[in-house]
Amino acid sequence: MDHVQTARDLVRDRFPGARAAFLCGSVLTHRRTATSDLDIVVLLAGPPAPFRESLVWEGWPVELFVQTEAVWRSFAERETVARNSPLLAMCAEGMVLADADGLGAALQAESRERLAAGPSPVPAAELEDRRYALTDTLDDLRGCTDPAERAYLVADLLRRASELALLAGGHWLGGGKWLSRRLAAADPALHGRLTAGAAAAMSGRAEGTDHFSGAVQDVLKLAGGPIWAGYRRS
Repeated sequence: MDHVQTARDLVRDRFPGARAAFLCGSVLTHRRTATSDLDIVVLLAGPPAPFRESLVWEGWPVELFVQTEAVWRSFAERETVARNSPLLAMCAEGMVLADADGLGAALQAESRERLAAGPSPVPAAELEDRRYALTDTLDDLRGCTDPAERAYLVADLLRRASELALLAGGHWLGGGKWLSRRLAAADPALHGRLTAGAAAAMSGRAEGTDHFSGAVQDVLKLAGGPIWAGYRRS
């Protein structure tokens, strides 16, 4: 069955009193894969919201995010402070499945506006902390001789460098595949250098580590340069 119709049927059958509902995620895009699920945000007037549930419906894996408007706003505020808001992204980019009283259209418009405005600026101390952590971990990679440790260091550096590049550029963060997508959208060239460098560094070849180190240094330059000697926190 069509993924949109399946989502509509689920909302109608399980949440006949829903104020609003959104179908979200990769299933709506060219990134859909054989394992893509139906991410559905549902807004209810009250109980049984809030809850989250994973299930299979008509053969489709489904992730339900069932909330009230107050809970939605609480989640959005907490995520905005963290500069990473999957909820705003889902509602901004998703498809409205149900909208009984205008809440769906209102929340979608608000989500789009807030996402477009970008996250709050990063305090100088936090940016310096991230520069220090990235500088220190990069030094660990340069001296690493253990293949298992190298794999973990490369993975950690890829995450830290990607996050620092996004924050230094005033962009939203993401987790997992969404961290990759956020950086690819913000700076395709840097994203390419980091991912290709990480793959090369995993091989253990010296030139691979050098290539990845150069990409990480590019990120540090964007944020003010490496920092280690002289760094101090009370």
